[in-house]
Amino acid sequence: MTAPRADARRNREVVLRTAAEVFAEDGLEVSLSRIARRAGVGAGTVYRHFPSKEILVEAVLADHIERMVVAADRWATQAAPGEALFGFLVEVIEKFAGRQAFCDALTADRGWPHATLGAAVQRFHEALDRLLAKAKQAGAIRPDVHADDLAALTVGGAALRAAHRNRARGSRVLRMLLDGLRVTETTLRDSPEASRHETCVECGTRLSVHLTGRPARYCGPTCRQRARRRRVDPSRAG
Repeated sequence: MTAPRADARRNREVVLRTAAEVFAEDGLEVSLSRIARRAGVGAGTVYRHFPSKEILVEAVLADHIERMVVAADRWATQAAPGEALFGFLVEVIEKFAGRQAFCDALTADRGWPHATLGAAVQRFHEALDRLLAKAKQAGAIRPDVHADDLAALTVGGAALRAAHRNRARGSRVLRMLLDGLRVTETTLRDSPEASRHETCVECGTRLSVHLTGRPARYCGPTCRQRARRRRVDPSRAG
């Protein structure tokens, strides 16, 4: 029983890999029989693993996204938080560039089974959330950026990257786009979170930023009283 199961797994992987190549080259409208011929297997083998083309397309997409989840974990262990996030985004966009059919499939409702793809997308978002949270903690990305923003950016970035005929310049434009997410003095000043007082106006101690209520100005009652006394009696300054 072990050998047949191994053969079945191997055949499934061959069909998946071949389908990904054919879909990327010619779109999602190619027939299963053509994929079978390209994979060097019988049509029955393809239908046994993937009873319809919609199921095969979903499996190809899910497999591609699962590979991106693995890439996210790899980046998390090999680079500093900020570079891990940006490196991962570049890799995702580069992998999707030129595969507009896949991007369209991710954003369109084709009436196919979504359980497998949905589970893979959920794991992708969880991996992206982890990278984003660490990058924010490290102060490497704008505090007002959300994971959904980055997921949408990967789809748009792939289209932008593919539209540029010169690969090197396309990659340069892509990196310029991503650089807009990095924290600078300007982005900190313009972001909603950073528009609140970030340091005590009396002693300069860093303050916790709250998105509701009045912006904090002082780190505590001592600095508040000291500032009040200075306003009442300017001679007490210092």
